[in-house]
Amino acid sequence: MELINKLNWRYATKAMNRQKISQEKIDTIIEAISLAPTSSGLQPFEVYVVTNQEVKDKIKAIAWNQAVVSDCSHLLVFAAWDNYTEARINKMFDLVNEVRGFKNEGWENYRQMLLSNYPQRDPEVNFNHAAKQAYIAFSQAIAAAAFEEVDATPMEGFDANALDEILDLKKERLRSCVLLPLGYRDVKNDWLVNLKKVRKSKEDLITVVE
Repeated sequence: MELINKLNWRYATKAMNRQKISQEKIDTIIEAISLAPTSSGLQPFEVYVVTNQEVKDKIKAIAWNQAVVSDCSHLLVFAAWDNYTEARINKMFDLVNEVRGFKNEGWENYRQMLLSNYPQRDPEVNFNHAAKQAYIAFSQAIAAAAFEEVDATPMEGFDANALDEILDLKKERLRSCVLLPLGYRDVKNDWLVNLKKVRKSKEDLITVVE
């Protein structure tokens, strides 16, 4: 029930007070991101943790001037791989072998299957697939933030091309896909803070197939 209570506590915070989050809490949220499941274990994304105020202000300007971008403590930028390449796939498979200390024939066959399929696909198809994996980690970050009683504001309202330029993501062959400002709610100035959470009924949301 504790997790459910924390998720009921959270909401998409509309105003933050610039209070700094402890490094311990940030580390916990980042660890949750790292532990998120991804397709084939490839983790085809990176997360930029922005604390520089000047950079946050620049991002605010291309994010519909939403105040939480500049008033948050830490701004997380989830950036997906722009494409799957042989080098990227091999790097992750090699890491698995290194950490586990052995090679598995089935795993190596699976590597070859991905290598024969993913790099040949349309880059936009691959980016969209990678972005979906980033969203899994993004959702886990929101839950982890709630558990730490850190406010978070999921955001897609920004100019992705402009953000890619600000963070020079193209050089790293990355494309931004979603933002997560983290901070603490400004109770006096947030119109949403005291409104009831509204969700579909379980009957409208869940279909049980027995």
